[in-house]
Amino acid sequence: MKRQALDFLEPLEQRSRNVEVLDALATMVERSGLRIGDRLPPEVSLAATLGVGRSTIREALNRWEGLGIIRRRRGDGTYLVARVQTSRGLVPTMIRLEGEALLRLLEIRRTLENDVVRKATVRATPAEREEISRLCDLLLVEVDAGRAWRKADHAFHQAIYDASGNPMYGQILENLDHALERGAGSPFETDGFGLDSFPIHRDLADAIAAEDVAGAVESVNLLIDSVEGAVRVIIAGKKAE
Repeated sequence: MKRQALDFLEPLEQRSRNVEVLDALATMVERSGLRIGDRLPPEVSLAATLGVGRSTIREALNRWEGLGIIRRRRGDGTYLVARVQTSRGLVPTMIRLEGEALLRLLEIRRTLENDVVRKATVRATPAEREEISRLCDLLLVEVDAGRAWRKADHAFHQAIYDASGNPMYGQILENLDHALERGAGSPFETDGFGLDSFPIHRDLADAIAAEDVAGAVESVNLLIDSVEGAVRVIIAGKKAE
């Protein structure tokens, strides 16, 4: 007889809300052989078996839901929708799961970004092309100075979304990014993450300014390739070369 998923859990020594709960759930999923489409044990059973409060389990599952690992169905239960495998190297399990979720997000972004830069390159007015180039200059100044660059990066990309003539692109892409919940101290949220992609922002801005559709599409794909590479380096536990 196949063992129940709860058989692979043991009470935690500390009643905490930290990564121990998340690691224990990942171990349970992997060792019990739960697959995509399978239902997780009820929250109350998980809490009782681990010896933590139900709110702690709910918080952990909220984190997984934010990473696109599970899906809750009202009145039916919680189902696994992404592969879960524990780390066996130096990288914590949750960092690797975050990275894998980010890779899934980048796959979606690639499709949308390809379309938006095509439209922006064709539709942008001279003033919008100039603004995109100006915002790229400001972004690269912040990056080169080692300052926080996320606000400038957002402004640059938002200008491209606006130039596409369809404001829904910016809304969808922003919502996608906000939907992916990252933990405190996540390596994917530091200002040092993805720095190799910034020179490519200049190529993208120049291609849009020159009305070069092929060049703009190539640049945005190279940009996403660079970010994907940075994610894979982190989840592999390697140092960037």
